[in-house]
Amino acid sequence: MTLIKNELTLRFAGDSGDGMQLVGKLFARTAASHGFDVSTFPDFPSEIRAPAGTLYGVSAFQIQLGSHKINTPGDKTDILIVMNPSALKVNLPNLKKDGLIIINSDTFNSKNLKLAGYEANLLEDKSLCTYQTIICATEGILKKACENLEISIKTIRKSKNFFALGLALQLFSMPIEDLVQWIKAKFAKDAESQLANLKALESGWNFALSNSHHINHYKINQQQSTAGNYRNITGNHAVALGLVAASHQANLPLFLGSYPITPATDILHHISGYKKYGIKHMQAEDEIAGISSAIGAAFGGYLAATTTSGPGLSLKSEALGLAVMTELPLVVIDVMRAGPSTGLPTKPEQSDLFQAMYGRHGEAPMPVLCASGAADCFKMTVEAARLAVKYMTPVILLTDGYIAQGAEPWKIPSEKALPKIESKFAQYSEDFAPYRRNKQTLARNWAIPGQAGMEHRIGGLEKQDITGNVSHDPLNHQKMTDVRQQKIAGIAQDIPPMGIEGEPKGKLLLLTWGSTYGAAKTAWNKLSVEGYNVSFANLSYLNPLPANTEEVLNGFEQVLLPEMNMGQLQHILQGKFLKPILGMHKVQGQPFKAEEIENKVKELLGTSKTYEHANTH
Repeated sequence: MTLIKNELTLRFAGDSGDGMQLVGKLFARTAASHGFDVSTFPDFPSEIRAPAGTLYGVSAFQIQLGSHKINTPGDKTDILIVMNPSALKVNLPNLKKDGLIIINSDTFNSKNLKLAGYEANLLEDKSLCTYQTIICATEGILKKACENLEISIKTIRKSKNFFALGLALQLFSMPIEDLVQWIKAKFAKDAESQLANLKALESGWNFALSNSHHINHYKINQQQSTAGNYRNITGNHAVALGLVAASHQANLPLFLGSYPITPATDILHHISGYKKYGIKHMQAEDEIAGISSAIGAAFGGYLAATTTSGPGLSLKSEALGLAVMTELPLVVIDVMRAGPSTGLPTKPEQSDLFQAMYGRHGEAPMPVLCASGAADCFKMTVEAARLAVKYMTPVILLTDGYIAQGAEPWKIPSEKALPKIESKFAQYSEDFAPYRRNKQTLARNWAIPGQAGMEHRIGGLEKQDITGNVSHDPLNHQKMTDVRQQKIAGIAQDIPPMGIEGEPKGKLLLLTWGSTYGAAKTAWNKLSVEGYNVSFANLSYLNPLPANTEEVLNGFEQVLLPEMNMGQLQHILQGKFLKPILGMHKVQGQPFKAEEIENKVKELLGTSKTYEHANTH
């Protein structure tokens, strides 16, 4: 039977060494290349190789694909492909009641069942009778496919993830030819693994095809996209491309100084691939060296950047103050993860906002931006660079592990569509002074070291106004503190106003920032169709806030703000505008589900729908 769907959610799950992340990414890439809109969520343990068969060692990759704009990797799962009992135990509660489970039965032995906490074998009782269940003795199928071939049992077992991939692709009638070429290229130097994975991919495809009479297949119409070139992209890759594009737009060489840290490391990996374009990077020995090298590069006239995650941002805090004092352009990417301390290194959270806003000693204001999705990471990285160069200031861009490692289609912009970034270096004049400022932006002169007549001091001690000499004068310190704050506050006039979807005033505003955007937007779309009196807005600029923020908030009786923290932006908005904000807090290492937000809105509004609201006025 072929089921027609508008969207569908698929989840691969197994041990952390089963290759679930790889086949999940390959499935998503294939789906995107065939015209589907996709959103992904990698969900894996922090241990490099967690003990096999354990509940905490389960690694999963979730993909939602659809015929329309997909904002999240999905709430409940339609199809669950599991490699062992623990993967089933962890993921079964999130499977729809009529969902499809595809099970690798080879691992359902007494040892693995015990590790998963099962007293009986679910494949032999009626525990799964409410689901459509397909049992695959994967190892036996692969052994038969590889008989008479010189392939070891170990290699055959390692290829079972490609069996799952081939099976999943056949369920959606997607071809495997591109993946055949990918496997040949990937394992070009390992003939045994290449052959085993090719056989596994083909076997999975054929298994689903030959059993199509009792396995549901799915048809999802391809979305109607606007014309252009598209590619699937992760948030981290989008950040790297954004830095490269900003460097080009500013006509400045790019330098990235970073220390590897989960989940930000991929940005450094991607940047290292652009050396042939003159991009410079340094994998520093620690976080302090990473940001300090970037500050030095900014002093020397580079577009400078550093990348990190929560604990690394803590270590960079003193150097961030130095960047504020020296007023040099610096882009700081913080890929937030669950804390405190080492916390949950592979799980997302939005709990670094207070640190980004206030986590420096002294009065050290700087712009704080955030990205709302994987593709949006490109746009907001370019914007962070634009503000850093124009206003001569460090800028923090917040992403998180959810959007940094997740993927979605990205329409590649033309060069003409990118914003212009004007970089202006100081030119020699008899009255040159390093802290003489642009009257509109309050940005100081950017003078490159080694230029005759423009020698000047730089460092962390307070600067005398205009001259930049070290000053301990109390009135000068007050003035410089005021000017640095005025410079950041003035950026509010250089950023877009907060936009509203729905009515500009009403009963409830659903407000988001960062990665909560996708789930909230999905919930709002559904609520709007059902007629509920709710509007939607998303913040990309957190410091300074858009100039119309107070006006927008005051237009609604209630404002609901979901956050993956305990209410950090909620506290900031309430303190600034003295308006009560309803917080919705989640700190479970998992992103919000659209259903959670939808239910909360319905709880707040009751039966208050748009047409009913209109009748009361």
